Amino acid sequence: MLAENITAIVARNERWTGAAASEPYEAGWAREAVVFIRALKQPGGKQPVVRVEISPDGMRWLPEGAHVPMPTTEDGMAILRVSHFGNWLRVAADFAPDAHSTVLVTIHLKG
Repeated sequence: MLAENITAIVARNERWTGAAASEPYEAGWAREAVVFIRALKQPGGKQPVVRVEISPDGMRWLPEGAHVPMPTTEDGMAILRVSHFGNWLRVAADFAPDAHSTVLVTIHLKG
């Protein structure tokens, strides 16, 4: 039997500043998720840590525990892997007032 898989684009060409987050994605059917964050332009300022957040309802969010530094160069990438996340997933980061990044965020799910 082939595993079910899907790629979801949850942020495309978005300029992240302040408290930023991707669109939530309902993924309760999946066993594992790999999230890629790509800087589409040269980021400005000190880049924060990006974290995976999970939710029981897609509205209230808690940090899952996985986190990595945001990419610091144009076309730079970051990756997060998670396997116990319930139903809803997103990624979030808190940027300093002078920092920003234009991102492409994809979630790759496998059932």
